[in-house]
Amino acid sequence: MPRLRLTRSLLLCGAALASLALGSGMAAAQVAAPDPWVPKVTTDPRNPSRFQPFTRPTLAQLGAPTQFTPPASGAGSTGFDSTNARKSKTKGKVKPHAAIAPGPAAPQSLSPYQTPGVDKSANGAYAAAPGTPPVELGPIRQAPKKHKAHSEPDDPYAPLGLHAGSFLLYPAIEIIGGRDSNPGHSSDPKGAWLYTVAPEVQAQSNWSRHELRGELRGSYTGYSPDTEPTLSRPNVAGHVDGRIDVLKDTRIDLGSRITVSTDNPGSPNLQAGLAKLPVFTTYGGNAGLGQKFSRFDLSVKGDAERTSYQNSQLTDGTTASNADRNYAQYGAIVRLGYETMPGVMPFVETDIDTRHHDTTVDLNGYQRNSRGLAVRAGSSFNLRGTLTGEISAGYAQRTYEDPRLAKLSGLIGDASLIWTANALTTVKLSAKSSIGESTIAGVSGILYRDVGLQVDHAFRRWLIGSVKVGFGLDSYKGSVVDVAGGVPLCDCVVSEPGGTSADRVDRRFSLGFGLTYKLNRMAQIKGEVRQDWLRSNVSGTDYNATVFLLGLRLQR
Repeated sequence: MPRLRLTRSLLLCGAALASLALGSGMAAAQVAAPDPWVPKVTTDPRNPSRFQPFTRPTLAQLGAPTQFTPPASGAGSTGFDSTNARKSKTKGKVKPHAAIAPGPAAPQSLSPYQTPGVDKSANGAYAAAPGTPPVELGPIRQAPKKHKAHSEPDDPYAPLGLHAGSFLLYPAIEIIGGRDSNPGHSSDPKGAWLYTVAPEVQAQSNWSRHELRGELRGSYTGYSPDTEPTLSRPNVAGHVDGRIDVLKDTRIDLGSRITVSTDNPGSPNLQAGLAKLPVFTTYGGNAGLGQKFSRFDLSVKGDAERTSYQNSQLTDGTTASNADRNYAQYGAIVRLGYETMPGVMPFVETDIDTRHHDTTVDLNGYQRNSRGLAVRAGSSFNLRGTLTGEISAGYAQRTYEDPRLAKLSGLIGDASLIWTANALTTVKLSAKSSIGESTIAGVSGILYRDVGLQVDHAFRRWLIGSVKVGFGLDSYKGSVVDVAGGVPLCDCVVSEPGGTSADRVDRRFSLGFGLTYKLNRMAQIKGEVRQDWLRSNVSGTDYNATVFLLGLRLQR
């Protein structure tokens, strides 16, 4: 009996030991799930065992969150958007909502006399306007755009310019040759070969505030064989314009200009027996203050200008004084504009001035001092990529001290408007009006009005075709009196049937076609053929001229 009990106890102990061994082996064969409450230890045998920092496991939050986040808030450009809104395909750019899309630069940061992107000093497609260079080749010129020191312009053929401190300089030179069938603008044409050398430089500041830009263009044109008077002549045109940003809405506008040229051949102001065309110089400057009142822009500017002529050299070896043609002009300009929409500012402008000649009377005994008034209304545009510039129309008059000189008045128009029709076609509308002085007895002055249209089309990025159309109207204001026997007082007064006299009116027309081949950023080849006409109500002054030009432009 005792032996039976001992045997049962041994069997129970063996079963318990076997069960314990089997359970231990099975537990070792299985990988237990990590217990978040059990601290982790390092398993690297080279380092002593140490506990890592204890972190409390994240528990499921019960109830509503304390802050509600709207759907898609904070999502990236490629992240999940639960609103299912359509995304823009442009990568790396966020398209703003139309209501808050940034527009063009605010017009208040610009002088109303300086429209960005428009080069007002460049000649338009005019019909041989008085005082303009005899040649003007190439596509439409625009003021250089600002770019960073190590960036390049979008146009692969645009000049990069030179950096001089905080200024960008754009030097260039053009060498042009060709033939003019009537360089003297005479009814008896005599053709001649011509050459022109025209250096230029443009400067543009690269400041975050204020602005200063300038341009100087010069040219000398020679003819072979030359005639009498000699037609070889220089032409220089330059200007410097600046803006000082005093306050956010207050600015100071400054400017200066210079012109060196001659009267055009065939002008009735020229003396008889000239050996060469007399050169005149016009220089001046202006200063003003501009203030922005919400959408209104008010500016007041003072202006001063001086014109002086060289003595005329005659064919007999003597000289004739032109002191009676020298004068100084002083004036003031007031402009009020209203910004109807970003980049569009209609305005009204009033210009008053007075001219004082160096001599009390001219060679014919007339007092040429006068007072002028001009009123314009128009609009400036700065719609980037589409329309840039300014256009205006109005009325001008000039009253002379001499009672024998009639008041000169008429409609005027000014424009320098560039329209980018598409990526390949650009259109420029140019217009200018001015009242010039006269040296002829009985003639008060001359009202010059010119308009030109130029269309450029890019057949390739390096091949530009141009079409130019120009029209000019020159009105000579003479003494409107009955002429005894129908004999005019001078060649500027035309006798009409019945013995009455009419003012002289010259109409100028021009049509040209050009082609520009851009070799690279630094060189261009240009060619142009142009036809000019003049039709006048004075007999013996009509002329036709055909001009062929070929040139090379080097720029940096």
